[in-house]
This record gives sequence, structure tokens and C-alpha cells, in this order.
Amino acid sequence: MRKYTPKDNVQKKSYYTDRYWVAPRVPQTEVEVGSHFADVVKALGRKAKESYVSVGQLVIHIKSTDNFDVMKTLKEECGYTQCSEQSAVDYLAQDGEFELFWQMLNITEAKRVRVVTRIKEKEAIESIEPLFKSANFAEREIFDMFGIKVNNHPFLKRILMPDDWEGHPLLKTYPLQGDEFASWYEVDKIFGKEYRDVIGPENRDPARIDRYDTKRFSRVGYEVPFGADISEGEKEQPIEYSETILVDYNKNSSKQLDERR
Repeated sequence: MRKYTPKDNVQKKSYYTDRYWVAPRVPQTEVEVGSHFADVVKALGRKAKESYVSVGQLVIHIKSTDNFDVMKTLKEECGYTQCSEQSAVDYLAQDGEFELFWQMLNITEAKRVRVVTRIKEKEAIESIEPLFKSANFAEREIFDMFGIKVNNHPFLKRILMPDDWEGHPLLKTYPLQGDEFASWYEVDKIFGKEYRDVIGPENRDPARIDRYDTKRFSRVGYEVPFGADISEGEKEQPIEYSETILVDYNKNSSKQLDERR
């Protein structure tokens, strides 16, 4: 039988304790000569601007205009027949750019490659849907959540938000509780704007962090009993950081993976 682990006081054993903690940079190592990853970098040639190994997978930085050719080479020459993930990160405030990435999987060799590129705001990226059908929904989600247009996509429209939604929710400039349009969307859609005064705005979870709100779980480093009086100040509590955030999934061996290798 599986050993039972008591789950008492689960709320007191939170894995992450500091919302503003910045994780250390994942170690990067050079690509070993003669390895499978070295053959991948060689196949890409000059299209690989930068390459290194991180947490057991190859990371390749490319030009945004080369993304289709790079994916085609990875699929047809290197055996990466699956695109398991595709998304973006908003670095507009910091660098004025989006970072796009693709997670590629080679089932035969049990290897992964992460392809990374940068584009400016209002720039578009080429669709890889002709190579990987799984990219269809992923590219629609990028368009929906970030507003990044994908050239030559067969059906580029919103996939999560309504077609008439204003704004892109995963932009860092998008309010956590939604803007004015979001607060009135359902009222306007169902009843009409003339009913705003009668019904009131839609209530959404603001999801904001307020250190002085003693009725929330977000008082990181300043925990006090529920509803306690902190008018005279509160004692700062030490924050415990997790030491298991970086996990090497290639560390443990298995029969199937050993056969693939």
C-alpha cells in the first residue's frame, strides 16, 4: 500500500513564501563536442546565434525571421517531431520586446530543445502550423493573450477571450482586476449599458497584495493572527526560501529512457 502522508495544516506549509523573490539564474553549460546537441547546433549553422545547455536541454537563440526554417530543420534533420509548448513573455517595459519560445521534443533520443527569439511590439512572427498542427491553438493563444500577430496562420482569432474583448490579459500593463471595459463587459453584453446604474459593475477578484490587510494570506514576512490589530506595528518574520525549485528531471534513470538513450 502507498504510505499515507498526513496533510494537517497544509496552509502553513506553503511551497513559495515570497511573491517578490527572484529565483537565481539557472546554470548554463557549453554544448559538448560530439554530443547529440552539438549535431543539432551544427545542422542549424549560422541560424543559431547562441546555444548552451540548461537543466539538461539545449537552448538556442535565433532571429525572429528564421523561426520557420529553424523548426523545419529541427523536425526534418534532427528528429524533433513534436512542438510541446509555445508561448511568449512580456518584456516591453524592460527591453521594449516580447520573448517567444518553442519547446521541441525528440522522442527517439529523449531530448528537448528550447528555441528562443525576440520581437518588437507590433511585429509579427511566422506561423509554424504547416509543420506542427499543435501550434494552431498555441499561436491563437499568443495572439489572444499578448496581441502578437502570427503571419499565415489558417484561422487567427481569439481562443480564450470573447471576440469583442478589448486588451490582452497577459500583458504586464493589463490590470490584475481588469480595466473599465472588463468590469462592465457582462452587464453591457447581457442587459445593455442603460442598466449599469441598476446592476453595477461586475465583481472580479482584484488579486492584489496588501501587506496591511490582516484578513489575507499575502502578508509575506509579516504574518499575524487573522484580523489582528496592527495599528502599532507588527514584527517582521524571517522568510524561508525553497531549495528544491531547480529540479533535474534527467537525474533519475528509467528503463524506457535508458533504452532511448
